[in-house]
Amino acid sequence: MGQNMTVRRLDLGYFIRPASETGGPQPRVEPALAYLVQHHRGLILFDTGIGTADAGTEAHYRPHRRALPDALSAAGAAPDDISLVVNCHLHFDHCGGNPLLARKPILVQDVELATARRGGYTVDELIDFPGATYEELTGEAEIWPGVWIIPTPGHTQGHQSLVLRQGDGSVILAGQAHDFASQFASDHLARQAALDGVKQPLPPYRSWLDRLADFDPRRVLFAHDCSVWEPSQGDF
Repeated sequence: MGQNMTVRRLDLGYFIRPASETGGPQPRVEPALAYLVQHHRGLILFDTGIGTADAGTEAHYRPHRRALPDALSAAGAAPDDISLVVNCHLHFDHCGGNPLLARKPILVQDVELATARRGGYTVDELIDFPGATYEELTGEAEIWPGVWIIPTPGHTQGHQSLVLRQGDGSVILAGQAHDFASQFASDHLARQAALDGVKQPLPPYRSWLDRLADFDPRRVLFAHDCSVWEPSQGDF
């Protein structure tokens, strides 16, 4: 049975991905997006924005930040109102606001937290800050009625997505499981072609797409793309 939930996108700024990382001749400006989920049990915040990094990283990505409290205020909330924090992964552009949410439970895959704590992975001060409270998961879990965390490794080994079962199908907060909605669409179609028995060669796709498909997704939202994936057939 679908739950009644609302999802608000939060604009937490942007950064400049250099040409060396875009696969093309030009740099690319990418948004830093978080999502506020209103559930009958409380508010879930999925990702928290861009943290402050060392001088080299700052120069490399040239981030422009929007303060998390300001973004929450525009959505009618405040840091104290948050019940749970879920980070898709712990790179500094996804967990930058976590220290503002001390003593709030942060749900993360155990492998992701272990990787972050080994160093050289993210900004250490964004991981073990005063009041940091982690709830480590090993694999998928239904954390609240109708709210699932599903491992979606690839960008990092411990990457995870948040699935919200709604009455008209599910909303998936995919984080950086794919950089762009168009990439998700391509993999989704590659999976469909394989299921239809189309002969190889076909492009490969992430095996966890099979699990996401079990939730009948109707909208998929991303961390660095304002576009939204929707099924190819439906009403608008």
